[in-house]
Amino acid sequence: MLVELIHCLRNHPDNTLQSYDICIMDTGMSEAQNAYIKTIADQVIKPDWPCDLPASRVRGREFLKSCVCRPFINKIFEGYGTYIWLDTDTWLQTWEPIDLLIKGAAKSGLAICPQTDRAYGKAMRLKWLGPFPWKARSFYYSNARKAFDGRTARALFPYPALNAGVFSIAGDAPHWDKWQELLLKALKKGKVFTAEQLTLGMMVYLDGYSAEFLPAYCNWLCDTPPVWDAEQGIFVEPYLPNHPIGVMHLSGYDDLRLDRSITADFKTTRGETISMVPRYMGIDGEKVTL
Repeated sequence: MLVELIHCLRNHPDNTLQSYDICIMDTGMSEAQNAYIKTIADQVIKPDWPCDLPASRVRGREFLKSCVCRPFINKIFEGYGTYIWLDTDTWLQTWEPIDLLIKGAAKSGLAICPQTDRAYGKAMRLKWLGPFPWKARSFYYSNARKAFDGRTARALFPYPALNAGVFSIAGDAPHWDKWQELLLKALKKGKVFTAEQLTLGMMVYLDGYSAEFLPAYCNWLCDTPPVWDAEQGIFVEPYLPNHPIGVMHLSGYDDLRLDRSITADFKTTRGETISMVPRYMGIDGEKVTL
């Protein structure tokens, strides 16, 4: 999927950027994969862990560096005016999100999509004891309680998660130092896997750092399937005005992330159901794996 994403960025017909570098963190590639990616990316760097973590917490999961090193990409890849992060399981249908990410970073320092939309499901859950709320569950509440304390968890509970799979930060934004500080604190007790997304939300919601909130079509979480518009040949939002999905984030599709031939069912704007592959289509017929 990384090869597909790079191909998408290099060959997108609506690309408005005259100059940009594609920089990759190697957090578990084979030697052959690393060598190949270096031929199609501008920089490939194997980052170190941002702090000493016991082997019992890492358990050989080198890929977790992709999470905990995310707040440090301005130091891993130095010298850029704007940093745009895209998870490897994303691809671009339209270039609009990239333009908005650049504008948002210039305006507010950080641009990101809240993990909420009118088409998405529940953002939080409560267990009830009779008529009284008994146990709260949300991404922020569960992870903040473990990494920090109950007070922090309660303060974050009402807010929708800011999804760290797609975001941009200006190179000179003050957000970097704060995010890095919070991340290192979270790693003392919290989960390694969720530390970067938890602390990103803390930085914005609790510490008041500015953020430009972008619409969900700039990072569409496919746990909620989009709708296929056959006339345009593109995935769109489920509800009117059926805006084209800019970034397809293939969360919730574990099988087809491993196997490009697997299909999934999608509704169409005509009310029909079709079975198709929701991965990047522009690379069909070309080599995509090693």
